[in-house]
Amino acid sequence: MEREIPVAERLSPPGAKAPSSRFSIGLVKLSLGLVFLVSLVGLGGWLGWRSLGISQAPGNESPESAPPENHIDADNILGHLAYAEAPLTDLQPISADSQIQLRSAAATKFREMVDAAQFDGVAIIPLSGFRSQGDQDYLFFEIKEQRAQGASERAQVSAPPGFSEHHTGYAVDIGDPSQTDTHLKVSFEETPAFEWMVAHAPRYSFELSFPRNNPQGISYEPWHWRFVGDRHSLETFYRARELASQETP
Repeated sequence: MEREIPVAERLSPPGAKAPSSRFSIGLVKLSLGLVFLVSLVGLGGWLGWRSLGISQAPGNESPESAPPENHIDADNILGHLAYAEAPLTDLQPISADSQIQLRSAAATKFREMVDAAQFDGVAIIPLSGFRSQGDQDYLFFEIKEQRAQGASERAQVSAPPGFSEHHTGYAVDIGDPSQTDTHLKVSFEETPAFEWMVAHAPRYSFELSFPRNNPQGISYEPWHWRFVGDRHSLETFYRARELASQETP
């Protein structure tokens, strides 16, 4: 059986004297010291990144950290604010076919408002209420592709998914059934329905989301109204605006 050759002997040229035991011990101590120093530096760097809330050093991100498909950059949303989806259990119908829904508090006030307008001889119908992020994904990306629009151009007329007031269940698009050609158009402001809303909507805690020259810079939408009649709805919209202003450099 071949004798195992010590490392020190393998590295020594023929005829060279083996290093003294004191010298060998010194080399071992030096090697161990270098290993400990390198380990300490690595541990210190790892703890430094952890203390900053970073799991790994920049440039070494795993594939999972890449932005998801259809990711919307903050610079591309043109004033739209982020909103969470309303719970489905709190939605109630506001249309005859039950397909258009709002959160319960908003739905109750909306039905009261429609009845009051009808009493005054004015007809108001809902065109759109709660929309999920999946619904908004289609309205933004699919329509953008069909119309060959860029993301910024599309965001001028439609909120990106995750940034629509319709996600909250408090926002509603309305129309005048006597003038259907004005639906979802600026010309809606010339209808009896819009004139009635301007005069009476605040009594039912609805406000115009995007009036002319609004601070968010969103296109004027006379058909788009939101409910702000309880603490949660009020905080939903005004806190989102406050958070956005804090994030702005």
